[in-house]
Amino acid sequence: MPRIYIDQGHNPRNPNTGAEGNGLREQDVTYEVGQRLAVLLRRSGNYQVRLSRPTPETQLGTSNATSLRARVDDANAWGADYFISIHTNGSTDRSASGVEAYAYARDTRAFRLGEDIVDNLVEITGLRDRGMLVRPGLYVLKRTNMPAVLVEIGFISNPNDAALMRDDPQIFAQGIYNGIVEYTGLA
Repeated sequence: MPRIYIDQGHNPRNPNTGAEGNGLREQDVTYEVGQRLAVLLRRSGNYQVRLSRPTPETQLGTSNATSLRARVDDANAWGADYFISIHTNGSTDRSASGVEAYAYARDTRAFRLGEDIVDNLVEITGLRDRGMLVRPGLYVLKRTNMPAVLVEIGFISNPNDAALMRDDPQIFAQGIYNGIVEYTGLA
């Protein structure tokens, strides 16, 4: 039974809070989507699940660096098979929109998992496909012992993306879940 570590990006308060836009805070959106994803995975009976933030007030680390390290160390110690870090994108250009994800390298299981997650998020949300990208410098991608994907579910700075996050967080959880199912072959 695959172990899925769900990292709900950012902390409820500093250090390591996320982006803000359209009346939303990234850390609140990622917490909610992560909780809903955990429910879907557990309900299937085919996955073990661990959350970086089991409660809305869970605070990890005392700096950005120790917050990231706490997430990675927890996933590594638990022996996760896959690490999914959930984030919202932000831009000064309010028209920037869509879903994208990152992996450490191109020809990897993480990259292929990320492609499935992006494809399924785009299909279910109707948001723009910004693709699967390589970001070897991201701590959570380079320090995890398992395939790791950082997924940007949409732009919190875009009014339409943000409205979907506010009004239907379940659709993002379902899209990530569908991608995981497609990749693993376990419904």
